[in-house]
Amino acid sequence: SVPACCSARYNLALLAFFGFFLLYALRVNLSVALVDMVEPNMSIIKNTTANVCPEHSSINVPRNTTGKKYSWDADTQGWILGSFFYGYIITQIPGGYLASKIGGKRLLGFGIFGTSVFTLLTPLAADLGVGYLIAVRALEGLGEGVTFPAMHSMWSSWAPPMERSKLLSISYAGSQLGTVVSLPLSGLICYYMNWVYVFYIFGALGVLWFFFWMWLVSDTPETHKSISHAEREYILSSLKDQLSTQKSVPWRPILESLPLWAIVVAHFSYNWTFYTLLTLLPTYMKEILRFDAQENGFLSALPYFGCWLCIILSGQIADYLREKRNLSTVCVRKCFTLIGMIGPAVFLVAAGFIGCNDALAVAFVTISTTLGGFCTPGYSINHLDIAPSYAGILLGITNSFATIPGMVGPVIAKSLTHNNTVGEWQTVFYIAASINLFGAIFFALFASGEVQDWAVSGYHLHRN
Repeated sequence: SVPACCSARYNLALLAFFGFFLLYALRVNLSVALVDMVEPNMSIIKNTTANVCPEHSSINVPRNTTGKKYSWDADTQGWILGSFFYGYIITQIPGGYLASKIGGKRLLGFGIFGTSVFTLLTPLAADLGVGYLIAVRALEGLGEGVTFPAMHSMWSSWAPPMERSKLLSISYAGSQLGTVVSLPLSGLICYYMNWVYVFYIFGALGVLWFFFWMWLVSDTPETHKSISHAEREYILSSLKDQLSTQKSVPWRPILESLPLWAIVVAHFSYNWTFYTLLTLLPTYMKEILRFDAQENGFLSALPYFGCWLCIILSGQIADYLREKRNLSTVCVRKCFTLIGMIGPAVFLVAAGFIGCNDALAVAFVTISTTLGGFCTPGYSINHLDIAPSYAGILLGITNSFATIPGMVGPVIAKSLTHNNTVGEWQTVFYIAASINLFGAIFFALFASGEVQDWAVSGYHLHRN
């Protein structure tokens, strides 16, 4: 095989890594800034101190309080946090389809560029009113919606089958690290500067990334300016029996495919836990475990750091098992998905049960999210196993379903935790865990690791 170091395909993985890093930084910064944008609700603070954990004694650093405060109630906050996903869900399937038509490079580039521009406009929107803020967040969602399908579509022409788990894990792990860095960093920016800078700093970085991406990346190995001849041949020959040349998308067989529905169910279930935690972990840390803003940012980030490490490592392990140990692709995908969904379910329920032992609570939530990293070389890249030519479209389909938890999960969780008691949060964790278990079992029963008949060129000839 062709050396990985400095190769065009690994450069693509690295640039994609930074792109997804910024995407998630742009996505989660609101969860942290929101805590600072909202006027503290005194009536709630008075009446819940009886049954919640003791406050942490924190070093009082003079903090900046120049940021504007808005009086949004819990339900409004739920809508603000959820609004992103209303835009996000709309562009998933069109994103996969467009990527197969105009190429993933431009689509991904402009998706992140658009998101960055709307992030820069967030403080202005908040000032104009809550409706404007919700609209801007939904527009950010529209921009981000095309990114994963566009990337999957690019990898269908760039990733040799035996390096799929590695290359895709590297590029998508950026999203976890983006969460890791932007949660505490947003906390510090809010603390020492002012919450508006959370949006200005990350937005500007996104615009900067866009120029590098457009300059250095190309849609396929054939069109790449500086790829070596050996690497181009290696990639093209490894994919030659896997891709379809037909121009029309076989929508009906796609939608009738049980292996695809196995991914849909797994993706939905995993995201239920993931999004509920992503949007509400800062709240849980603040209201239940009583960490202050700075501690909160760092501790909310810990689980995603674990997940980032786990994705990178499990991607390497998955390809090693397929190549050196000759395990079948489907066996690897199923085992990794089972670990990545049952593990988190167990530790999430445990986290709800230890009450105020905050060290254990943080440890359990961290282990839960970390184990979720096994899902990336599990169901997450299974689209490329079953239909490389249509991977972008398949991801658009599964990610559309998997976005519903982002819209519904936080709203349901917020409505279940009106009094912020430990018991209420246990219910939230229970629901997430049972959905996870169901998804794991469904995937283990119906997933496949083979290229499906309808995904290869000759398919229509046999039918007629």
